[in-house]
Amino acid sequence: MRIPTSTTRCAWLSPTEAVDHNAGVPDLRTLGWDDAWDAAFEPFAARGLAPGRVAVRHRGAYDVLTRPGDVRAKIAGRLRRSARPRDLPTVGDWVALRDATIEAVLPRRTTFSRRAAQEHGSGSAREQVIAANVDVVFVTFPLGGGVDPLLLERYVTLALESGARPVLLLTKSDLEPDPEAAADQLAGVGGELPVHVVSARAGRGLETISAYLPTGVTGALLGPSGAGKSTLVNALVGAELLLTGEVGADGAGRHTTTRRELVLLPEGGLVVDNPGMREVHLWLADEGLAEAFGDIEALAAECRFSDCRHEAEPGCAVREAVAAGRLAGERWDRYRELRSELEELEQRLARRAR
Repeated sequence: MRIPTSTTRCAWLSPTEAVDHNAGVPDLRTLGWDDAWDAAFEPFAARGLAPGRVAVRHRGAYDVLTRPGDVRAKIAGRLRRSARPRDLPTVGDWVALRDATIEAVLPRRTTFSRRAAQEHGSGSAREQVIAANVDVVFVTFPLGGGVDPLLLERYVTLALESGARPVLLLTKSDLEPDPEAAADQLAGVGGELPVHVVSARAGRGLETISAYLPTGVTGALLGPSGAGKSTLVNALVGAELLLTGEVGADGAGRHTTTRRELVLLPEGGLVVDNPGMREVHLWLADEGLAEAFGDIEALAAECRFSDCRHEAEPGCAVREAVAAGRLAGERWDRYRELRSELEELEQRLARRAR
């Protein structure tokens, strides 16, 4: 966890260093605490527990930020035995601590989840929670090498399903001859959401990002490897906190982030830096998909039959829109692929339940 100190703009607690209890925060509201969290914590406060927010998840341990400072904590045995895997602490969670033991996780406001990549195509399916209690999800893609629309729409769909506000950041704009034109081409991909062109190395767009992250607001940077997420965090903080890779001759970054981490910004907001995800598989994202493809959902509502599969049924408004050029065939194909993936997941989970 990185937090500002009185002598430097930030301080780093490595896994092998002792906990620096002088690197606390003056007020938990800086970390996003508010009256609603205070009310939710009352039963735990009555038991003498203290609140903290998970900054880093290690194997078998967690770095938790508390009022006095960072604490290297473990999970109580009772919690580990009784909780489902998705309910165990993750980065961004508020937890109840007794000394250096996590005894409970507070109910999450937002949850960014995906289907565990290593199990896609296998006989099982498992939810992997990426981050919790995020207010703004920055879907981050680099310019200069082309953006995969399907991958972008996957990220946007999961971001919308999480309950957080999605914002599209097109990074490395200094590598794109006409970044504004590239942004215009992507404006309709993934639904209606704000699109910003930024460059961490050129300092472009940093004020725009900071405006989304006032004191107590948590953002998360999500995108493929090499998108420049860690470089962007370093630029926002004003210091080389996170390891970044060399940029290749083609402008592509090298994957360096290996874990998720909550970073407190000097201006008061927070941001979660995430490792790049080369594979992003949907997890129960019906509402997110409907919002990401709102244009197709609106067309489907105009079909003659309410259960139209948009294949050979008469009066299909979707197929008519594709034939007339009002709906791009490529976008319709991407929607069908994501919808098919969700249906396959739902069938697999139903078989497991039976």
